[in-house]
Amino acid sequence: MNAQLERYPLAERKLLYRVLHRELIDTPELMDSVFLHELQQSLQRQAVAEGVDVSDHGAWDHWLGNDPVACDARMAQRRVLSD
Repeated sequence: MNAQLERYPLAERKLLYRVLHRELIDTPELMDSVFLHELQQSLQRQAVAEGVDVSDHGAWDHWLGNDPVACDARMAQRRVLSD
């Protein structure tokens, strides 16, 4: 657990996560980022503490401040990462 992340306001952590997550397709090396992983874990702990089912993409997106997107729509927009 990285308690240092929790010292930052929740709204800022959510914003950073949304921005970084949007960039995954164009910056795939973010997927191996320790920072992004720890940020996601921190946010998921907070969401679970607030009663959010983080395995439900719609609930997770809503909690993060994104517009929830149905799984079928999400899958239709997926792109394959190139090597």
